[in-house]
Amino acid sequence: MTSDSLQIAINRQRQILKGWLSSSLGSLAEDCRQAWPDRLAIEERLSSAMLELPYCKYLYVLDAHARQITANLSRNGPLPEQIDRDRSTRPYMAAALAGEPFSLSEAYLSRNTRRPTLTAVQHIHDAQGNLLGLLGADFDLRELPATQDLYRQPEQWVQLKGDPAIRSGLFHQARTDSLLDEHIDTVLDQLTELMTVHGVFHGKLHFSSSRATLWLVNDPYRYHLLSIQELTDPNLCLAYPRCPYPEKALVPAQRIKEILLTFKALRLMDETLYLRSGTLNIFNGLVGLTFSCDGSHYMPWDEFLTKNLEFWLGTPPKPR
Repeated sequence: MTSDSLQIAINRQRQILKGWLSSSLGSLAEDCRQAWPDRLAIEERLSSAMLELPYCKYLYVLDAHARQITANLSRNGPLPEQIDRDRSTRPYMAAALAGEPFSLSEAYLSRNTRRPTLTAVQHIHDAQGNLLGLLGADFDLRELPATQDLYRQPEQWVQLKGDPAIRSGLFHQARTDSLLDEHIDTVLDQLTELMTVHGVFHGKLHFSSSRATLWLVNDPYRYHLLSIQELTDPNLCLAYPRCPYPEKALVPAQRIKEILLTFKALRLMDETLYLRSGTLNIFNGLVGLTFSCDGSHYMPWDEFLTKNLEFWLGTPPKPR
């Protein structure tokens, strides 16, 4: 399911594309009307239009029932094998056949390239306003101009259910102390130092498998995988140069240890329901949690610190 904020970003980009395409295809449809029904004349106009629409992959014309009456015109020339193709059942034709003068499809995977594609469809009308046919234009998403801003995920609590098979067997299992559990205070001290002084901006502790994955400000495209032996080595920080705490970080440096200690509390809170892995990213300010039931949570760090163990265990707080 697409989140509301992500859908808003997608819709905003679609509106930009619709505004750009509707006027261009409307003018081209009028040229096709004047050449109608001369297929060669229509194809000649479509061929020249490929220069006017540099991001277009294919242009073609269909009759009023969505049967193709021209070749596909591409930047490499015509593809006549597409003539007489019935496109009426293709999802991108639904709006046009329902009467919309101009429509822009949802993105779909093309049959040939298996890449995300958009199709715009413009009605072609005669002088009396009767529908003659349809002008189609296909666009490969990777070739469209990059007009969209980088999508930024909202910083809010997200809960995801995991594997039903694991959830169903939850009460038939019990936590077994891992090597990381046995050295948990040392590991948390080491990770605190790495995140506050040595440029680690994203860290994930895998408690059950006794390892950590780290991403560094100075090496963001590769993650570092550390074993329990490395995580407990006092010399570990010598391998990573000192780095000023990033100004853009949403998590205050002085609160990192508190967050990691809460990971410890969740790891040891119960023999059945316990933390399997915990993640902290100081730039987006999100904490990620995966529990023994395979359920996952992503939430802002400050909201995370307001939750007590009773909340995670689903038990009412004890009276004082």
